[in-house]
Parts: sequence; structure tokens; C-alpha cells
Amino acid sequence: MKRFYLDGRWGQVHGREAGDGPSLLLLHQSPLSGAMFDPALPLLAAAGFRAIALDTPGFGLSDPPPNPASIPDHADALLTILDALGLTAPHILGHHTGALIAANLAARHPARVGKLILNGVPWLTPDERAHFATFRFAPLDPAPDGSHLTAAWAQRLRASPGWSNLPAMHKHVTEMLRIPDRYHWGFIMALSHDMTPDLAAITAPTLVLSNSGEDLYAASRRAAAHRADWAFTALDSGTHDIVDEQPGAWAAAVTRFLNS
Repeated sequence: MKRFYLDGRWGQVHGREAGDGPSLLLLHQSPLSGAMFDPALPLLAAAGFRAIALDTPGFGLSDPPPNPASIPDHADALLTILDALGLTAPHILGHHTGALIAANLAARHPARVGKLILNGVPWLTPDERAHFATFRFAPLDPAPDGSHLTAAWAQRLRASPGWSNLPAMHKHVTEMLRIPDRYHWGFIMALSHDMTPDLAAITAPTLVLSNSGEDLYAASRRAAAHRADWAFTALDSGTHDIVDEQPGAWAAAVTRFLNS
């Protein structure tokens, strides 16, 4: 695996890649980074793909926009990165917040997407949107007694029912602590976007990928049922840390669709 920086709309964008062959761009859930795909990158590379995982601007090691940007803003900013990478129409996989960006890009710029994988689709009902709106939407200010550290841990515990992978939990809490002033931006942009028009407009061959233990499983099933022409695959159990929990099964589901 190698790392790189590219000049983007709001500054530098950090990424990592592995392998050669057809390109697969991977967009992470927020407030994480492209590091969420580290367990799968060598598997995707071994399957014959050039797997590229970006840090969304404002997350990981990528420079942030001046204010929380919208999903369409992030999709448009991604076009600059596709050009910098020399990618005309790569396959694109987006996980949770990344799925919103990927779907919006595919809906508005169909010529720039090969196959599309929406991994955990935030197509939320009003009740689901209200539930996620109860999560903390404020900076994580450092406290002299270190209580902000346990607050970050508690926040992710609440967002991860059924979790079992301690290294993954630790890794992803440290991602929150890397950007304490803006880790909550991902929730803001996700809950501010209605992806219904995007789902209707997508023309790319699409797979909805989920797993039965994750918090967007029901929403993902609804999205797949909404588009009868789309494929649907669900892995057993797991949480939204499925790439850490089941990297082999996850990568196999991805490559099976891309090779179909």
C-alpha cells in the first residue's frame, strides 16, 4: 500500500492505494477516514483491482472546507480528484456518508462512474432521521480531566450497537479525536441531505451492500427494494465496522459484483 496527497478544492486530499487493474474508489463513513478500508485493500489488490481509499475533505489527513460542506459540494469536489488521479469513470464504493457522496456523484455526473456500490444506504425514514439527530452535534472540546476522551468513546459506543471488535473501536475513536473541532460535520451533512432524487436518477449498475447487524440494514433493504434493477447482498451479523470484522467476506462481495 502506498499513500499520496493531491491538490483538491479545499486544499490537499490524502489517500492510499494498492494494486493494479480496474480502479475502485472507496469513500468512507464519517467521521472516519480511508483507513477504514485498510483491512480490505490488499484483498482487493490481490483480486486484480487498483483500490484507492480517500480521506474525505475535513476527515483523516485531508484539509477541510471552511465550513461543513453539503453532499453535492463533496461530490463536485471529488471530480477534481478523479481528474488528478487520471480516472474517467472508476468503479465507486461509498460506505454510509460515503454512499451519499457516491450516489449524488453518480446521479449528477453519470459519465464519471463505472459500477456503483452503496454500502449501508442512509435512505432514512423520518423516525430514523430523528433518532440519528439525537447524536452529539458539537465540537469535542478538550477537558482538563480528560473526560472528553471517555465522551468520545461513549459517543461511538452508542452509535455501534452489537460491537465486538475492540481494535476497530479504538481505531475509529482515535479518528474522532484527530479532528475534535469537526468530527460532527459528517452527521450534519448526512442528515441535511435527502437522497431520494439521487436514488431515482442513478443509471450505473448498482449493488446495495449491507450486513444484518448494522444500523442501516433496514434502510439499505428499502433502497434496494426501491430499485428493482439493483443487486442486493447482505453479509451476516457484524456492525458498521464490517470491513474490520469480516474483511474477507466483504471484499469477496465487492469483487463478485465488479466482476459480474
